[in-house]
Amino acid sequence: MLIDALLAFLHYTAIFILVTLMAAEAVVLRPDMTPAAVRRLSLYDLFYFLSAMAVLATGLLRLYLGAKGVEFYIRNPWFHAKVTVFVLIALCSLPPTLAIAKWRKQARKLPEFVPTPAEIKKTRRWVMIEAHVFILLPLCAVMMARGIGLR
Repeated sequence: MLIDALLAFLHYTAIFILVTLMAAEAVVLRPDMTPAAVRRLSLYDLFYFLSAMAVLATGLLRLYLGAKGVEFYIRNPWFHAKVTVFVLIALCSLPPTLAIAKWRKQARKLPEFVPTPAEIKKTRRWVMIEAHVFILLPLCAVMMARGIGLR
């Protein structure tokens, strides 16, 4: 029981960190971005990736070591929906990550570099799509935890 509680705590903590970093990226991605903000955004994106990996790792640990057991989750349609939403969010995070990596590379060559307003707007749109799709994860989680849809 203690392991299940600790894994849940770690999973939720990783999720909260991920959401905070997603929000931070959205805040920084503004037309008036500064060169310092480009560097900061690069760090946010790195930590966003690491927190997503922590969410995935703690989720897998809960799957295999948690109190409900693998069988509960594997036959639960909401578990599959949750994994699908997580993968969709990961795919939506690729365009911002690639753009931010490109900007980081350009900023190394030109210390005063800032992306164009159009690039910023496009990248921010992807972050906002991620944020809006993310809202589906708690829905899937509560339906899954309650066994809704199990036969």
